[in-house]
Amino acid sequence: MMNRRTFTSGLTFGMFVGCASRPSAPTPATADLTTVYVGTYTKDSGSRGIYRLSLDLVTGAMVETGSTSGVDNPSFLAIHPNKKFLYAAAEVEETGGVKTGGVKAYAIAGDGSLTELNQQPSGGGAPCHLSVDGEGKHLLVANYVGGNVSVFPIARDGTLQPASAFVQHEGGPNSNPRQSSPHAHSINLSSDNHFAFVADLGLDEVKAYRYDANAGTLVAHDAGTIRLAAGSGPRHFSFSPSGQFAYVNGEMSSEVNAYAYDKEAGTLSALNTLSTLPEGGEVDNSTAEVVVSPNGKFVYVSNRGHDSLAVFAVNADGTLVARGHQSTGGKTPRNFAIDPTGTFLLAANQRSNSVVSFRIDSESGGLTPTGHAIAVPAPVCVRYLKR
Repeated sequence: MMNRRTFTSGLTFGMFVGCASRPSAPTPATADLTTVYVGTYTKDSGSRGIYRLSLDLVTGAMVETGSTSGVDNPSFLAIHPNKKFLYAAAEVEETGGVKTGGVKAYAIAGDGSLTELNQQPSGGGAPCHLSVDGEGKHLLVANYVGGNVSVFPIARDGTLQPASAFVQHEGGPNSNPRQSSPHAHSINLSSDNHFAFVADLGLDEVKAYRYDANAGTLVAHDAGTIRLAAGSGPRHFSFSPSGQFAYVNGEMSSEVNAYAYDKEAGTLSALNTLSTLPEGGEVDNSTAEVVVSPNGKFVYVSNRGHDSLAVFAVNADGTLVARGHQSTGGKTPRNFAIDPTGTFLLAANQRSNSVVSFRIDSESGGLTPTGHAIAVPAPVCVRYLKR
């Protein structure tokens, strides 16, 4: 299996399959445009940090409009609900001799450019996932190497205050070296802002917490914690738009798991589990991201190794049905995201240094390459700013 800690070895900037190495041509001034931010790994990749793109919502073409430097490995990004602030994880294992990464706050200008506000230590090594709560009061952070999660109050000016909560996961080791200790890989909030769910790759668990948006605290909610099959390595977690269902990808098992969600109890009930790979397709693979379409009809999972997006249809009861695969036109697709209109999916191919756009068929969920791609060194995370 691939090891997520190997960030950028083997990268060659400008080399990727089926993509031009230069930004797409400028789009007409009348086109419907949206700003896209791309988080990257800066170490040994030539990346300048956080890249800003303009996406044409008619054609799927992309143009680079700027970048923001000054942070090491700004891998994962989160945008405040008011669209005025952006937060980035500084995914490093140590800062100033202390085993912690960082989280950095930025103000978003009218043209989408970023101005640094401040930074806080993340509380653990290699912060790899961020979420802003629905009220915009706190930033929640998962630290991979630290095996812990932190909560940071957000001031009215967007700056991050010292942590209001810190939870260390306990458990392990087991026979798999990738699971020798806890590895918190993502933290997501329910739509009502009452519960937080942390996928821990090292423990094969999705841990549940009661979240207090006023106090910025996390309290263990054991009834909501679920355990996946041994060796699954849960990585990311995604709610359906209705909040009735949730989906978790197993990084190590190359599977996607569907759950029914009880909003009142904050509990998950298993529905079904499917492979993210074609039948009989033996390949060294790991999954990275799971995303539900805005209409709630489809679920997508990225395969690193098979270098594809697995497509699943969502039944009325939340269970999944496999609907095929689409090559991402590059190598090692990490994060990907669907634009707010549900028209385009942008896939970040980390090891071929490209972001590639696909048009989504709203009826079948199928993905069609638009023919547009843009060079971004070691891209990891894609986030839209639609004002």
